[in-house]
Amino acid sequence: MKVELLGISKGRQGQALPETTLAYRTGEATVAFAETEQRPTVLGLIASGRMRPDTGSVTIDDAKDAALLRRRVALCDAPDVNDPHPDVAVAGVVAEELMFAGLGATPLHARRWLKHIGYPELAGVPFSAVPTAARVRLLCELAVLREGVEGLVLAHPDRHGGRPESWWPIVQEFADRGLAMLVIVGGAAAAAIERMPEAQR
Repeated sequence: MKVELLGISKGRQGQALPETTLAYRTGEATVAFAETEQRPTVLGLIASGRMRPDTGSVTIDDAKDAALLRRRVALCDAPDVNDPHPDVAVAGVVAEELMFAGLGATPLHARRWLKHIGYPELAGVPFSAVPTAARVRLLCELAVLREGVEGLVLAHPDRHGGRPESWWPIVQEFADRGLAMLVIVGGAAAAAIERMPEAQR
């Protein structure tokens, strides 16, 4: 799968999102730069087929098909769109996502799932207190539970703090598992990822 954004922008004179061109594809982790509070969310919505750009085009495997893009690409942790409520316990968020994936969604199911991926201690922790690397792992693992998902757009994980070195390997792991990964970050995180040795990117 290959998703291409060609000359897209949003808002008058690109105020919400200036002209942007990028592509992300199966088996690769791609970094996109977007500053300000609003732009990572806008770019994430467009890149996952959930918002129409004012200029430019978005294609999936050379086809303009927003519905197909929405089915095959999940948007993760977009501020004010689908980021978990900060005061909800991790087990509550997990149970809700298990339900959306058509799986057992009781508190027991949620705790078993957390144990399975290695985070049993986080069940009762408010989502706002979850370390960034664990947050990235949790939300990406939950997203790929949904049928048909082949790519993830992760919006602004650097806003939660923590060094990119702690969570970028997780992103790369999902790419190695065959997913198309797009991570939208600010300038400092983008520069930190760029400085990583090639083997880590």
